[in-house]
Amino acid sequence: MSLRPGIAFLADCPALLAMEIIASKWSMVTLFALTDGPLRHGELVELSGGISRKVLTQTLRRLQANGLVERQAYAEAPPRVEYSLTDLGRTLEEPIRMLTAWARENGEAVVTFREAVEAARTAEADQATLVKTTPW
Repeated sequence: MSLRPGIAFLADCPALLAMEIIASKWSMVTLFALTDGPLRHGELVELSGGISRKVLTQTLRRLQANGLVERQAYAEAPPRVEYSLTDLGRTLEEPIRMLTAWARENGEAVVTFREAVEAARTAEADQATLVKTTPW
């Protein structure tokens, strides 16, 4: 099957907007963490390994604003807030699990390839520098 120009995604296509929302690094991690049920902000920080509280808050707000995550505040002392997937967000569970499985299976290959490309670029740059500095 060949794609015609503009058939994958048009610039103003709702599907493209949806892809942009879920494709960011922290959106995927956050959505994946929430597939097992509601979590508090601190639990999400721990599970997301490396995300700052500020970036997590921004990510959660963006996911909420687009109908994928809901925030539930409980009238308790101390206050308790939990985040969970909406019905729309739950439709992403299987695709996210599949992408996560692919990433776990192929992550090392991606890193190895990236390192090889970077090494080749460094070697090319070193060779270009050597050629420029050779006096003949």
